[in-house]
Amino acid sequence: MPGSSLPTDLRFQSSAVMALQEAAEAYLVSLFEDTNLAVIHAKRVTIQPKDLALARRLRGEWT
Repeated sequence: MPGSSLPTDLRFQSSAVMALQEAAEAYLVSLFEDTNLAVIHAKRVTIQPKDLALARRLRGEWT
């Protein structure tokens, strides 16, 4: 970004990157499990954006 004062020389430990990946994967798996319940409840087989929105809303992640 032009004029940005963000550092450009950041380094990350591989264990930190792996921890972030594990956490992201766990969150997404859990979210899609909840989303799939919404799909089943609606008697459908295909996930739609509204199913993700419902799952996030029920979790209190989205107002």
